[in-house]
Parts: sequence; structure tokens; C-alpha cells
Amino acid sequence: MNMYPKLKVFSSLLFIFFFLAYNPLYSQSDPSGERRVTGTYAIKNATITTAPGKTISGATILIKNGLIEAVGTNVRIPNDAQVIDGDSLYIYPGFIDGASSSGVSKPADPERPSNFDPSNPPDENAGITPWRNVLDNFDFKNSQISDWRKSGFTIAQIIPDGGMLPGKAAVVVLGGNASTNILAKNTALNAKFRSVGGGRGAYPGTQLGIMAKFRDLYKNAEYSGQHQRLFASNNGLNRPEMNKTLQAFYPVIDKSIPIMFEVANDLEIRRALSLQKENGFRLVLVGVTEADMVINEIKAAKAHVLLSLKLPDDKITKAKTEDLSDEMKARTNRAQEAYDNILKQAGILEKAEIPFGFTSMGGKSSDLTKSLKLMVDNGLSENAALAALTTNPANILGISKFAGTLEKGKLANMVIFTEPMFIEETHIKHVVADGFIFDYEIKTKKAGNGNDNGENGPAKIEGEWEYTADTAGGSSGGLMTIKKEEDFYSGSITYTNPSGSGTATSEMKNISISGKTLTFLYDVEVGGMSLEVTVKGEVDNDQFSGNMSMADFGSYPFNATKKPNQSKR
Repeated sequence: MNMYPKLKVFSSLLFIFFFLAYNPLYSQSDPSGERRVTGTYAIKNATITTAPGKTISGATILIKNGLIEAVGTNVRIPNDAQVIDGDSLYIYPGFIDGASSSGVSKPADPERPSNFDPSNPPDENAGITPWRNVLDNFDFKNSQISDWRKSGFTIAQIIPDGGMLPGKAAVVVLGGNASTNILAKNTALNAKFRSVGGGRGAYPGTQLGIMAKFRDLYKNAEYSGQHQRLFASNNGLNRPEMNKTLQAFYPVIDKSIPIMFEVANDLEIRRALSLQKENGFRLVLVGVTEADMVINEIKAAKAHVLLSLKLPDDKITKAKTEDLSDEMKARTNRAQEAYDNILKQAGILEKAEIPFGFTSMGGKSSDLTKSLKLMVDNGLSENAALAALTTNPANILGISKFAGTLEKGKLANMVIFTEPMFIEETHIKHVVADGFIFDYEIKTKKAGNGNDNGENGPAKIEGEWEYTADTAGGSSGGLMTIKKEEDFYSGSITYTNPSGSGTATSEMKNISISGKTLTFLYDVEVGGMSLEVTVKGEVDNDQFSGNMSMADFGSYPFNATKKPNQSKR
């Protein structure tokens, strides 16, 4: 009886077992991002933008246990590091959302007391709940979190929902579900020029009423804090009453945290600035869309700005005015001018040298690329756009010591593109957040009219291919089946089952053909674990010649031949 095939399979399994047991990186790596990478890995030969305006070509970034160990062109890669070829990849710092409502729900409305007085409702009924913590109403598993992460965001400051003073914000990292993901609690007090007011006609029911109530609360909080400090140092004073609404203002009064005022227009910006000027608190203007009329006031107040990523619908730009009355023409023209002005706000802030970040509130993650392009087309520089996504919000949120740039000692939060991020054809291939790696499928665009050799367009790859892979354990083979479905490719691949029981089939993922270069991924199931295999090579008519790689197993020859009668369709 010939025992060699079984011994070959056994030796391969033994090698895989010891590799998984003792390699700290691959034993915990997972394409879904559910398990954190805790070992050492390096992405080499990539184009790395460490900060806005600072780009290094042919660079390596070394990461260990979720932190950046080194970045540059002369990085020494340890022997135990998993090496990822970053050739043709572009790496940027992970994006930071200055104010997000993703995953945040509104607390249940309180019951109205039997003795309810609309002229003086209880704080909670009036939407005054500054003591609340947004984390009490935050669901990290909400799909909005993964949607914004897929767009490149790795950190967000989440803010509570509610009335005029809904509560305090928190900063979270958009990592895996196994962690709490909390970077900081009680990072800002949120405020709005809106109030639930306990019902129609209840106080404060108007913006002027909200401003008056805010002034009253702020001054009373100052007096309360002074009373408490004096009582603590002098036994001759009466004990101060504890009031959780007033106490919630203390970190604002001592400037430990800012107030984040949501503003919908220039009038609300002026009102927020007026309250700041009277009371002296640190101010962040959230959701700004009309800054051009109050540029000088914003600069004088040293207020921070979070510009809205939600841009108005562009339907007005397509409106036809030929058959409209003069009055309607004038209205349409004014609407078009207002639309154009909103697109110019980011450029105006940059020109005024006011650093700003972005807020995703009310926006769609799928519109991010479009919104950034519109802003850049209307005067915003690419460096300023990147700063608004990285360094500026890091400074505004007070987290620049560990986020916002790609530097030694900072969190390994990054976005990895297939092209420079402001190129129209670029796609996000990976997002790294808190040491979790998230891989995203890149759909290949429809092949052109080129020939099979890829000289005038992508090579023809659809069909059945018989392949052979030569590894340290010997030679094996299988069948690749590639289909083109409208503009995209899908496929499957068979392989020798490592358990020794026949063949197994896996989906071919991220199939990409660029000229003659074909790349794809597939998973091999071994002992209840999934190992990702990367295949890359050149198509020459009916022949494919390339390599397959799987983590630290190295790279091995992978060659295929298209089956007869499959060359042309």
C-alpha cells in the first residue's frame, strides 16, 4: 500500500497546524474584521500619505498590535512579520467624523407629570438632559457604522439625540464588534436651537426662548460651582443643593470640554456665537452650510467648524427656465445661486484659514466621494479636503496624540485605496481600524473591446481553466470557472481538500483584470479555519502564469490553461 499521498497530506496539515498555533498574526487575522490582528505585519512598497501634503513613494508601514511601529522607505521588517505587497496601493490616515448620529437612538420621551406647568416644565420634559451619556443609547452593531467605515471612517464622535441640551458626546473607534470601541466619554456637551418643550406652547418653545433658558442655566451653573468650591473651603457656608443639570455644565465652564452647537443657517451661527461671546465657553459649530456671511465672527470667537457632508440635491441645477414667468425665473436663479454657494463653503473656509472638519449627520455614506469632488471642483484643495477628514477633526476632538496621521506610536487606522483618493477611478480596498482589517470587494468594470492578449483592453478571462499549483507539499490542481455577469466577474475554484477527502470548492473573490494582469482571492478551509489565498499573474491568450500566496507560507507557482472551445464567445 502506497502511504506517500497520505503522508504528504499529513505533513501539510502538520505544517499548517504549527503555523496557526504559533504565528500570532495569522492565528487572529480575519477578513471580516471580527478578530483583531495582534502580531506584526508590514505593508511594503506602497504610496503612503502620512499627513496632508506629506506623501512617501515606495514606502513601508510596520504595524504591531494595532499601533504603528514605523513608516518610511528604510523600515527594517522583522523576520516574524507578515509582509503584504503594497505595490499599486495608496495608504492614507483613517478618516475621522467630527459629529455622527450613526447608531444613536433617541431616548424615550418622559411622562408628563400630573401637575405639568407649560411655563416651567421639568428639565427632562423640556429637552434639557445635559447629564445623559450618548453611549446609553448607542448601538455599535447598527448598519450605519459599517456603512461609514466602508467609506473610510475609522473614528467618530457620536452625539446624542434629543431636545435643546440632549446630553454629552463620546468618541469611538469603528473597530470590531468584540471590543467596546470607546476612546473617550463625555467629550462635549451637545446643544441645539430646538426644544421638545413638553408640548405645543410650552417653554422654551422658540429659539429666543432657548437662548434665554441657556443663559439662565449657564449662569446658575457658574453660581452653583462657586458655591460648591466655597463650601469645600469654608465650613461657615450652608450646604449647596446638588442639581444634575447644573453640574453637567461644570466641565464646560472650566473649559475641559466644548459645547457643540448644531446650526442650520447663518442666523443660528450668529446666535451660537453670541452665547459664546457672553459666556466664554469653547464652541464647535456643527452642520455648518453658510459660513461665508460670518467668517470674521467665527475667526474672532476662535470657534471650531464641522462642515456638513450633506449637500443639497442638484435637481435645481437642471431646472429649465425658458417657459417660466419672470418671477419663477428669478426664484429658480436664486435657488441655483444658493446651491452653488453651499458647494463653495469649504473653499471659503480654507481661504479664510479656518481649519474645519466634517460631520456626517444627515448625510449618506454613499455620497462621500461625490460630495468631496463637488467641494474640490468649487475651490477646496485636495490637501485641505484630506485635512478636514483627518488632522483637523483630530485637533478639534483632542485626539491628535494618537490619531489623524500615520506616525510611530499612533493607532494603525488607515484607508487603503487602489489609486490616489481623489482620482475618479479609485476604490477603497481595505480599511484598518483599531487593528481590525476590513476587506472590501472591488467590482471590476466591464471589459473593453480589446483582444484576448490584453493589448487593446482587458484580456478575455471568462471560461473554464485547469490549473496546477506547486507548493512545498507537492503539486495539486483543480478547475477555475469564471463568468462575466453584466459589468462584473464571478467565479469558483476547486482544490484538493486538505483533510484528504476529495475536492472542495471556494468562491473566487475580488476578481480583477487590468490589461493582462489577473488577480483574485479565495478561501481554503482547514481544520475549521479559513485561510485566504491570493493569486496574481499574467494572461497570455489561453495561458495563465502567476503565483499564489497565503500569509507566511510564501509564494508558489500557479499556472492555468483555458479548456478547449472556451477561448472565444
